[in-house]
Formats: sequence, structure tokens, C-alpha cells
Amino acid sequence: MAGEGSSVEVPPLDAREFERALAELKGTFQRGSDNPNGFQLRDCKSCSSCMFCSSCQDCYRCTHCERCQQCSNCTHCKDCLGCHLCAYCVRSARCVGSKYLEHCESCADCTYCFGCVGLSKKDFHILNRPYDKKTYFELLAKLKKLVR
Repeated sequence: MAGEGSSVEVPPLDAREFERALAELKGTFQRGSDNPNGFQLRDCKSCSSCMFCSSCQDCYRCTHCERCQQCSNCTHCKDCLGCHLCAYCVRSARCVGSKYLEHCESCADCTYCFGCVGLSKKDFHILNRPYDKKTYFELLAKLKKLVR
């Protein structure tokens, strides 16, 4: 707590000063395209603590990812947006704690899903419908030829 004689800078006190200072801070942050604590990154922008990624933007602690944006703690993902703690996901968005998802959105704790939306703790689903493991991989092979 700041007391008398403290050297703590007081933030702007009126709304206009506050908004201006905040806009300036945001602009400074968004302009930064460096990759702090990154290792062997290629064409990445504003990624922090990532390794072996390429063409990613605004990611944190990701490894071996390609063309991902705003992801964190992901590995081996491609073309994902806003995913967290995911592995081997492709063209998926806002998924959490999942593996081997393709064309999925807002799935949590799922594995081996294709074209699913909003699932939680599901495995071997296509378009939100469950399949046994063998049938899933048979259908997946056919779908991958049709969907790029």
C-alpha cells in the first residue's frame, strides 16, 4: 500500500487520461513482433517461450506447431486458433486438453474427433456422432480424401 512519501506512480485519474494510457499500452504491446524465450522459431510473431514452431502468432509455450494463432501449451498442432493444452490437432479452434482433433471447435478433453463442435470427454466421434475405433478410422480415411 502506498503511503506518504512513496515513489509509486499514480495512474491517470480521469477517464480520458486512463483510456489514452491504456490505448498507448495496447499499441506498444501489439507492435512487438519479437518472440521472447523462443527457440528455433521460423516466421513467428509475438510468440513467447515457444520452440520449433513456424508461422505462428501470439502463441505461448507451444512446440512443433505450424500456422497456429493464440494457442498455448500445444504441441504438433497445425492451423489452430485459440487452443490450449492440445496435441496433434489440425484446423481446430478453441479446444482444450484434446488430442488428434481435426476441423473441431470448442471441444474439451476429447481424442480422435473429426468435424465436431462442443463435445466434452468424447473419443472417436465424427460430426458429434460416436463410432467404434475401427469404423472411425475407416470413415476418417474416406473423409480425409474429401475434406482438405
